[in-house]
Amino acid sequence: MATTLGKQRVLLLGATGETGKSILQGLLEDRDSFDVEALVRPSSVDKSKVKALADRGVRLRIADIQGPMDALVKTLTGIDVVISAIAAFGLLAQIDLATAAQKAGVKRFVPCSFMTIAPPGGVMSLRDQKNEVEQHIRKLYLPYTSIDVGYWHQISFPTIPSGRVNYFSMFESNVQIFNGGTMPTMMSDLRDVGPFVARIIKDPRTLNKSVFAWSDILSQNEIFEIMESMSGEKIQPTYTSAEEIAATREQAAAGLAADPNGFLATAVKAQADYKYSMYVRGDNTPEHGKYLGYLDARELYPDFKPRGFKEFVKDLLDGKLEEMYGDLKL
Repeated sequence: MATTLGKQRVLLLGATGETGKSILQGLLEDRDSFDVEALVRPSSVDKSKVKALADRGVRLRIADIQGPMDALVKTLTGIDVVISAIAAFGLLAQIDLATAAQKAGVKRFVPCSFMTIAPPGGVMSLRDQKNEVEQHIRKLYLPYTSIDVGYWHQISFPTIPSGRVNYFSMFESNVQIFNGGTMPTMMSDLRDVGPFVARIIKDPRTLNKSVFAWSDILSQNEIFEIMESMSGEKIQPTYTSAEEIAATREQAAAGLAADPNGFLATAVKAQADYKYSMYVRGDNTPEHGKYLGYLDARELYPDFKPRGFKEFVKDLLDGKLEEMYGDLKL
């Protein structure tokens, strides 16, 4: 059992997003280890989701992370750990946040990663942006921990003919299998991201390290078999070849080059990159994570038993899950 750090004051950016909500819950479940605060933009103070944070006893610190540096440093002063769960399309805004954290004496900075394993250098645009932030952190000699969590159960499952899981799916029909469906990929339940993060940030072994967390390693074919077996329904998949994935990714790259600041173009490129990395290259595995220098959270914390994909599917079929990304449902 690793020696843990004393009680820490943690500031969470993005506490109302999907990843942030899980992290917040994990921290609040361990109040003996953490005093939890949320960093909120001035324009968001009056939003109902932000007011709900205060109702849960979370102190708010108000700041614009792209505002004056002196003000941001003042906001971060007294904080032990900064965790960023910023939206995926605002990653580079963390550069100023990291600079302010270094000036304020923050003892650990957790940049927004929380994604699949992939090397930097053109495989995934989001990974390259995350790497740019991490390189800035290292130039500052700012203590950090980077955490990746594989691909969520919550966005990995296929829909079934009856429609009984559509309440939770972003898509009315989601039955695509990519590159034959045989490539194994590392997965985790979003609900377990928070408990993993809480363990990782109070562990001195993870300081200035990258860590990956996971529950299952499954191929798409195995995922579809589990859904069919547990639902009793037959899924009729559609198939997308490796060549089609590559062509779609090239088109997405061209679209992003034409509209580099466009939300839709960025999202399309990100999704194309995920498919290419996971299902063509096969990047998202523990073996590749260890090659890239990561620590394995399952080895660090053998006492914690994350939810497996079958447990997630049972909750899904029983209608027990709360809708995600409702405003983005297609």
